[in-house]
Amino acid sequence: MINREQIPAVLDHPVLDEGGKKIGEAKHVFLDDVTGAPEWVSVKTGMFGTSETFVPIREARVVDGHTEVPYSKSKVKDAPHVDVDGGGHLSEEEEHRLYEYYGMDWDASWSRANQPGEGGWAHGGGQGAAGAAGAAGAAGMAGAAGGTETAGTAGTAGTAGTAGTAGAAGMAGAAGAEAPGRRDDAMTRSEERMHVGVERRETGRVRLRKYVVTEDEERTVPLRHEEVRVEREPITDENRDAALSGPEISEADHEVVLHEERPVVETEAVPVERVRLTTEEHTEQETVRGQVRKERIESSAEEAREDRGGMGPERP
Repeated sequence: MINREQIPAVLDHPVLDEGGKKIGEAKHVFLDDVTGAPEWVSVKTGMFGTSETFVPIREARVVDGHTEVPYSKSKVKDAPHVDVDGGGHLSEEEEHRLYEYYGMDWDASWSRANQPGEGGWAHGGGQGAAGAAGAAGAAGMAGAAGGTETAGTAGTAGTAGTAGTAGAAGMAGAAGAEAPGRRDDAMTRSEERMHVGVERRETGRVRLRKYVVTEDEERTVPLRHEEVRVEREPITDENRDAALSGPEISEADHEVVLHEERPVVETEAVPVERVRLTTEEHTEQETVRGQVRKERIESSAEEAREDRGGMGPERP
């Protein structure tokens, strides 16, 4: 069982299920108004911690910087939805639904919390507005290391969430020491700031590779060739002397050489272009979303005035 001194070790630390799987981060611890003991822890689950579910820590334990609960991750994620921001308390109806979901005995828990003696109402005698089911938010207990733990007493449990644990949320600002002779009643409100930076990382590589391919080409060229043709001419007065210059009857040969053209193919390598790789930068706008926590400070006097104002008679 987790005690009040272990609350800082629970808040903002991982919560693991019975099989060692991470469920989420612990964001709030809720105390029993009557006993003042840690009763529930809210766990941020889902993508970017957008969902918050409740899990009992009565049988949980803190081990090596994380909290282990005896339930499965799916069991916790499917728990009934409870409004964490609904006044810092679990109503009797909400806690009753959680008890039923986790198979816990509501009547036995109520009776045990209201018995005189250890864990009951031995110091004050009151049962609290919601009995054993009343629970006040104790998210600020993580920062209460330097202050006095006046909010941790269970003896004044007569009002749900005010006597037993109402001061726990404000203890975060009480870590500093008080100056001699002067009491500092101021409460420090803090909030987170989101800072967005950029990192340069490798996204891929591009290479140039040169290889050889063979392509077919066609060219049409004119080719010349010679053919023989026999020409005959009659004897005339003009060529008679040439015709009678040789022997009268004889044998003779005359030869003519024929020619033709054939295509000749040659190749040569010539440079045609130069190719290189260069990079160029492009700037794009991207919206980054995140979650930051902010503390809010409210006065119980203001809440009382609002309650009185809401119950007054109507004015014309």
